[in-house]
Amino acid sequence: MNRKHVLGAAIFGGAVAGVAMLGGFFNPGRGTTRQWYSELEKPSFNPPDAVFAPVWTTLYVLMAISGYRVWSSRAGGERTRALALWGAQLTLNAAWSPLFFGAKKPALAFADIVLMLTAIASYCASARKVDRPAAWMMAPYLAWVAFASILNAEIVRLNR
Repeated sequence: MNRKHVLGAAIFGGAVAGVAMLGGFFNPGRGTTRQWYSELEKPSFNPPDAVFAPVWTTLYVLMAISGYRVWSSRAGGERTRALALWGAQLTLNAAWSPLFFGAKKPALAFADIVLMLTAIASYCASARKVDRPAAWMMAPYLAWVAFASILNAEIVRLNR
């Protein structure tokens, strides 16, 4: 692996790690958020808390590899579009935990996650034209965020 690729891998891995750390800072087990989150009415299909860390760790690794693979592909308009969408979905991902757990605004977090879902799907469509495996690496993330969107919507509905 040459210097350019080491730097690229570090950039994509670092960006994803930064978002993961931000999400970890705003989590349901910390301080006043713990009480607020435990008092929320949640749907019956809400996963146990222990599920979230391994799922997100896997998704973040796949996300970083996917972005790196697209970045490593031949330059062109579709690659540029895919990378912009990758950045957009990551930015929206970074916003969700501070909105939901930090600000305690599930409805605002729902608006964010709908935009995130759209950005992920758009990235997948664009990445598919550049690097098919990179697009497929995002499929579990797309499925999880679709599920999380439904979960977020139900929490909003149950806690009006």
